Amino acid sequence: DYIFNGWTNYKHILTKNRDFWGVVGNTCFYAFVSVPIVLVSSYLIATLVNQKVKGVGIFRVVYYLPCVIPGVVGGLLWKDIFSQNGIFNQFLSLFGAHCDFFESGNKFVAIPSIFLMNMWGIGGGMILWLSAFKSIPAQLYEAAEIDGAGKVKCFFNITIPMSAPMIFFNVVTMLIGTLQYNGTLTYAPNGGEGKDGSLFMYAVLIYEKAFQELSFGYASALAWLLLVFVLALTGLLFFLRRFMYSGEDN
Repeated sequence: DYIFNGWTNYKHILTKNRDFWGVVGNTCFYAFVSVPIVLVSSYLIATLVNQKVKGVGIFRVVYYLPCVIPGVVGGLLWKDIFSQNGIFNQFLSLFGAHCDFFESGNKFVAIPSIFLMNMWGIGGGMILWLSAFKSIPAQLYEAAEIDGAGKVKCFFNITIPMSAPMIFFNVVTMLIGTLQYNGTLTYAPNGGEGKDGSLFMYAVLIYEKAFQELSFGYASALAWLLLVFVLALTGLLFFLRRFMYSGEDN
């Protein structure tokens, strides 16, 4: 039988759960650093493959291919790459260096390794950027060229402003996705927490409480807190949108 206990779970989460604030710190660090890195990288790649160059379609396919690989398979693959005897450490050994990556107990080493891993899948974002670029009227570039504007000026004064709606869309969806990230369950030690909790993410905490400890009420309280935070963050982004671009729906 389930017993209604009011706000007890929330009080326990905020005051008695020693892991909670560390998990929140890991998740926020991952989300607010990973999103700009992936956003800018995919945008620049899309800009490059949007050029009218012979054979550019092949590069588009190559960049997008990793997105076809399932996330679990990709996680296991990168686990081997970042292992002590993996390809990455073999490369670092040429310079006399070595790094534990996922095995590190320092979140400032372990979590940045996920940033590097995320570069594997920037092809998905590239497709969205390309669709935004294709919707920009060609007449704008032609008029700018007549006025003597170069490619750099066109990029900063036409391409970026005209793709602002897609930038906003990607920021919102990527932040929501990264705040719910639980991929560490695939490759991190200690059941996805990492060494000394260095890779312990919020969604992993929910998973542990719900499916390992069977504390469904506690896990639901954690999920509600995440929902409230995501709603507040999304509302803030929509409020700030008016400063990003002027659209007909503002």
